[in-house]
Amino acid sequence: MSPAEIRKLEAYLKRTFDGVDLSVRGMPRKTDSAELYIKDEFVGLIAKDTDEGELSYHLTMTILDIDLE
Repeated sequence: MSPAEIRKLEAYLKRTFDGVDLSVRGMPRKTDSAELYIKDEFVGLIAKDTDEGELSYHLTMTILDIDLE
């Protein structure tokens, strides 16, 4: 993803999850995805999707059962 897209996504997520110390980080060889971190812990992947001319972003977050204990 471009630096401009990453900045926009990070700003949106910071507004949405008010008060959470998060960052969106680009991936060196990927142009269609970025990683989401809370503090310094990886929590999810953001993928860019263009379908029928419409652009959207999908956040995938895996929660392990041991994290729920």
